[in-house]
Amino acid sequence: MIEKIPLSALELAVVVEGGTARTAIDSSVKVAQHIEKLGYRRIWLAEHHNMEHIASSATAVLIGHVAGNTEKIRVGSGGVMLPNHTPLIVAEQFGTLETLYPGRIDLGLGRAPGTDQLTAMALRRNNMHAAFQFPDDVKELQQFLHADNVDSKVRAFPGEGLDIPIWILGSSTDSAHLAARLGLPYAFAAHFAPAQFQAAIAIYKREFRPSVQLQEPYVIACVNVIGAETDDEAAYLSSSLYRMFIGILTDTRQPLQPPNPISASAWSPEVQHAVNNMTACTFVGSKDTLRRELSAFIDHTGINELMATSYIYDLEKRLASFTILKEALQND
Repeated sequence: MIEKIPLSALELAVVVEGGTARTAIDSSVKVAQHIEKLGYRRIWLAEHHNMEHIASSATAVLIGHVAGNTEKIRVGSGGVMLPNHTPLIVAEQFGTLETLYPGRIDLGLGRAPGTDQLTAMALRRNNMHAAFQFPDDVKELQQFLHADNVDSKVRAFPGEGLDIPIWILGSSTDSAHLAARLGLPYAFAAHFAPAQFQAAIAIYKREFRPSVQLQEPYVIACVNVIGAETDDEAAYLSSSLYRMFIGILTDTRQPLQPPNPISASAWSPEVQHAVNNMTACTFVGSKDTLRRELSAFIDHTGINELMATSYIYDLEKRLASFTILKEALQND
C-alpha cells in the first residue's frame, strides 16, 4: 500500500433530473460539509457558462457560499477561466474571499473559456485573443496580489499582500510549461481529458523552477470516482456518468439522469470509443476495488493529491461514495 495522500473534491453544482439550480447548489454545500467531516483537504468549484444543467457559472459567488457554510476545508476555483475576466477583478474577488475566510481560499486558473465560442464572445466582448494573453494575465494577477504592488497606480483592495495560493489548471500539455516556469502547483483535468495527462505532468516535473510559493513540483489529478458497497452497485450508479458523457458528445445534454442501463442505440461503437477515451481516468467499484485501482494509479503517476468528482444522481449515494473513497485510501 502506498503512502496516504490528501483527498479533495471537485463540484460543478450539476442539476439532476427533477432538480433545479438551487437544489444543485444546496447539494454542493452538503458535499462540502460531508467531506469536511471526513478530513478532505479542499473542495473546488468549476466555472462553466451557457450550460443549462450546471449552476457554477458565478464561481466566486459560489465559493463564498460554500466557504460560509463550512468551517475549515479549503474552498477554491477549479477553476476560474482567467481569459473571461480581468486580472484586477479576479484579484479583488479572491482578495475579498480571503478576507472573509482567511487561510481557506485557493485560486485555480484555467485558460479555456469554459463554454462554446459564441458564449465566449459574449463574455470577452472584443477580446477574443485573451487565451493567448494567459501567461501575462497570470503574472499581472500575481502582481496585484503581491505586497510589493504598494507603489503601483492600480492596486487591488482587498487582495494586495494576501496569501492566496495560485494554481495552474490544465487539460493538455500547454499549461504544464507555464506552471513549471512560474513555480506554481499544477492540477490536471484527467476526469474528462486524460489523453495528455502523463505527458503534461512529465513536462511539469522536468521543467519546474522553485518559487516563493512552491519549492518542489506539486500535482493534483482530478478523476471520476464512483464508490459503492459492491462493484455491481457502483457499475449501476456509473450509468448516470456515462449517459452524461454521451449527451456531451452527441449534443443532447440533459440534467443528470437516474441510473439505468444505456440503450444500444445510444451506445454505438463510435460513441462508446469516444466516451471510453474521455473517461479513461474513471474509477468505479467497492472499497476494495477502489483501493486496488487507485493505489496503482497514484503509485504509477506519482501525483501528490487526488481530487475526485462524482457524478451520482442520488445525493446520499454521492455522499457515501466520498466516504468509501476515504476509507479505501486513508483508513488503516
